[in-house]
Amino acid sequence: MYQAPTPVPTPPPAPTDIVVPGAVAQLLPDGTAAAPADAPPQVQQAIFAANKIQDKPYRYGGGHAKVEDKGYDCSGTVSYALLGGGETLGLEGPLDSGSFMSWGEAGAGQWITIYTNPGHAYAVIAGLRLDTSIGSSPRGADRKLAAQHKKAMDRGPRWRPWERSSRGFKKRHPVGF
Repeated sequence: MYQAPTPVPTPPPAPTDIVVPGAVAQLLPDGTAAAPADAPPQVQQAIFAANKIQDKPYRYGGGHAKVEDKGYDCSGTVSYALLGGGETLGLEGPLDSGSFMSWGEAGAGQWITIYTNPGHAYAVIAGLRLDTSIGSSPRGADRKLAAQHKKAMDRGPRWRPWERSSRGFKKRHPVGF
């Protein structure tokens, strides 16, 4: 008597919309971020949007001609997150890093800060850095974070659990955030 093989269940996709208590986003083992419960919904949505591109490669110009792309560059990554947060974050379409220099309001925001210069842009959203580059090699306690979060060492749009120097960057933020 023929017995069909037992199908192997496929694991469900990693959830991208996890919320944690408090006001600071948390990096999860799979490389996505959990949004803080105290953050406004637009900030949470920006985090959830950025989670969707965590496995995408770096691609120069990626995310500019079309928002849904095969890969993303630095400003395409920042644009994707902001567009995912909705219209109230004030972005109507993808911007390049030079255009971010005059976008929004000057200075650090309460929830979202864009660090930009003519050649690079990255964001800190609810205390967690969204960047396509590692920045500098992690040192000290940041090395432990890098060891725990190996995806953060990959090139491309990734959440990075350590800070980077902001020297040479302008700080901008969405109005009200």
